[in-house]
Amino acid sequence: MATPKENLICELCNREVDAVTRHHLLPKQEGGRYSDTVDLCQPCHSTIHRTFSNRELARGFTSVQALQQAEPLQKYLDWIKNKNNITRISNRRGKRR
Repeated sequence: MATPKENLICELCNREVDAVTRHHLLPKQEGGRYSDTVDLCQPCHSTIHRTFSNRELARGFTSVQALQQAEPLQKYLDWIKNKNNITRISNRRGKRR
């Protein structure tokens, strides 16, 4: 769920954004229902879940630092860091057969 407020910072890309969503560092489906969460902008949150499965997140990316250093996210993070006007992206997976 998005939290609309002013002067919010995405903990992954460090941009000032208008709204953040809560990302479970340990995915709920992997036992993290009551685990730590971080505030992420929608583009970062969507990209994380587009890039990694919940199992991959649980096994190797349970901190912001680990996500920031993840090789598959480097191109995205380099791109997004100076895009202050981007508040939403659509990069969801299509239906799998």
